[in-house]
Amino acid sequence: MYARLSSASVVGISAFLVEVETHLEQQLPGFAVVGLPDSAVRESRERVVAAIKSSGFAFPQRKITVNLAPADIRKEGSGFDLPIAIGILAASGMIGQEALDGVLIIGELALDGTLRPIHGALSIAIEASARGMRRMIVPRANAEEAALAGAVEVLAADSLAEVVSILTGELAPEPVQVDSQALFERYQSHHQPDFADVKGQEAVKRALEVAAAGGHNVIMIGPPGSGKTMLARRLPSILPPLSLAEALETTRIHSVAGILPPGQPLVTERPFRAPHHTISDAALVGGGMSTIRAGEISLAHHGVLFLDELPEFARNVLEVLRQPLEERRITISRTKMTVEYPCNVMLVCSMNPCPCGNFGNPKHECTCTPQQIQRYLAKISGPLLDRIDIHIEVQPVDHRELSAARRGEPSAVIRERVVAARQRQRERFRSADGIYKNADMGSKQLEQFCALDAQGRALLDAAMQRLGLSARAYDRILKVARTIADLDGSDAISPVHIGEAIQYRSLDRQFWNV
Repeated sequence: MYARLSSASVVGISAFLVEVETHLEQQLPGFAVVGLPDSAVRESRERVVAAIKSSGFAFPQRKITVNLAPADIRKEGSGFDLPIAIGILAASGMIGQEALDGVLIIGELALDGTLRPIHGALSIAIEASARGMRRMIVPRANAEEAALAGAVEVLAADSLAEVVSILTGELAPEPVQVDSQALFERYQSHHQPDFADVKGQEAVKRALEVAAAGGHNVIMIGPPGSGKTMLARRLPSILPPLSLAEALETTRIHSVAGILPPGQPLVTERPFRAPHHTISDAALVGGGMSTIRAGEISLAHHGVLFLDELPEFARNVLEVLRQPLEERRITISRTKMTVEYPCNVMLVCSMNPCPCGNFGNPKHECTCTPQQIQRYLAKISGPLLDRIDIHIEVQPVDHRELSAARRGEPSAVIRERVVAARQRQRERFRSADGIYKNADMGSKQLEQFCALDAQGRALLDAAMQRLGLSARAYDRILKVARTIADLDGSDAISPVHIGEAIQYRSLDRQFWNV
């Protein structure tokens, strides 16, 4: 006796269909799962047996062989529990083959036969739609997420017995339908940390506003307690709200990683990831031996990746960021597979200016020698620093300003200016989705949109010679100047805009040439 049905698995953030073939034979009882399953799939045998019996069905006392095709791709996760159980019941004659054709089934089984959610439901639904599947049966906890794909009929179930009733026609539930925009608005949060909480630091706030408007990378250098982390954690509150397209792409990554908030099928706020400095290079950019997972840089896609105490990160960990920051994606290659993850992030870093933290602090004397300072700063390579557009010095806030009753400018007001600048960029680049930023401009676009007058050109040339900046830094200054002009509502880049952009590169030599 033989049955065949469709399921799916995930590699990276993309899904692929898996054909679950079940064969029952009149031999000594046995249960084998083949087709390159991982340990979670192999362990499904015990869950499937218990779930079938707990649901009131007879488990066939025969030799059972389950094949997961294609057999040369590794199958991962517990989502094959339900399709394997349905395959056994279908091969036993309880479910007709015609009921399984065109239906994708996915879900994890508890020992009592109830269904538990799986990872990557949105990616699987998108693949099911692309492959022409007419229907998809998923655990109820995954139903809204899967329905976001839109083109495939999604049925939600709570148990194995309910799935059997759906396939035999005894139960005809209504397909799950969602209004993506309404769902997006429902889960949006309006309680983010606010820039109004930050006293003083007007120059740093301005730099972060410029960074948010153009999607530029930032490094903040200052002594402990000057507010670097506080400022960084408030940066998402002034970034433009996620578009629905960005939210869906971010949701795919978080769903596959299994970090979606409980009960929330859609990511509605820009991610903020702040890994500890002990992180490995594989954990930062993604990787693994048998299983390739998304790294922190991909989990921060369309959001902020914050690296606090930058020199404390291992040098090899920081160097792997170079290419992803340029290309906005990371390709991880192994012997048997290659996986690509998106990583369109704003990199925000903070660090002390020296080991003791007081170099340049007007209130405390630095106890470090020039050699100690140089060794400390040398942990950050020049090529990585070149990829950070804005360098800003953060000075301690005077206690009188901290005790003042006046609050800072709220994030909502700053965000309005940032959104207006992004709108100018969207119109300039004719990008309907609004994802394009000044930080992503190529060489041709630099020539087209960043033309300078004679005074601006002379100012930039003088800065390049005096600061000894690289060609990449030259391009970065032009991009930042373009963003500053956009914030001012100006089509042309003036010498004032160039001067402010140069100011954000002056730390290249102020701190690195002690």
